[in-house]
Amino acid sequence: MSSTRDIDALIAMMAKLPGLGPRSARRAVLHMIRKRALLLTPLADLMQTVAATARECLNCGNVGTSDICDICASEKRANGILCVVEDVADLWAMERSGTFKGRYHVLGGTLSALDQVGPSQLRIPKLIDRVATEGITEVILALNATVDGQTTAHYIADELGGRAALSSLAQGVPIGGELDYLDDGTITAALNARKRL
Repeated sequence: MSSTRDIDALIAMMAKLPGLGPRSARRAVLHMIRKRALLLTPLADLMQTVAATARECLNCGNVGTSDICDICASEKRANGILCVVEDVADLWAMERSGTFKGRYHVLGGTLSALDQVGPSQLRIPKLIDRVATEGITEVILALNATVDGQTTAHYIADELGGRAALSSLAQGVPIGGELDYLDDGTITAALNARKRL
C-alpha cells in the first residue's frame, strides 16, 4: 500500500480545479503541506464550513451563506435596475469593479441548441417574473459576446416584450489594449460602437 495515497488523492482532486493541472496541483499541495499550520489546516476547516453553509440565493442565483444574498437584501440596491449575467463568476467580476449599484440575475448559462440548453434549463422564467413583480425599469444584459450569449440576449429581449428598458454592455477595445493584439471581431465591434470626441 502506498504511503502517499491520501496525498496523491489530494493532488488528483486539486488538479480538477480550473487553471490547475497535475504539476500545478502537486506544487500547491506540497506548499500547503510544508505550511501545514498556516495554510493546510485553516483551508481544510474553511472548506468544511463552506461545504456546510454555501447555498444559492433563491432570488438572483448568487452564491452566499443565506437563502437571500446580501445584494438582494440591500434596500440601497432596490433602484429598479437589474443586471443579467451568465454565471456567478460574472456577477463577482461586476462587483469587483464597484461601479454597478443595482441588483443582479444569474441565468446559469446561455441558450445552446448544440448542448440542448433551453429556456427552462436556465433562470429565464424567474427573470421574467422578477421584472414583472420587482418594479424593474431597466435590464442590463451583461452576457458574453459569443453566439450563444447573443442568442440568449435576443431571446430575453423578445420575452420581456418592452416591460423594461433594455441595454447591454459596450464592446470593443479594452483600456490599455493595443490594436495589433485584438481579434477582428473586437475591432469591428469597437469601430461600430465608436463615439464622437
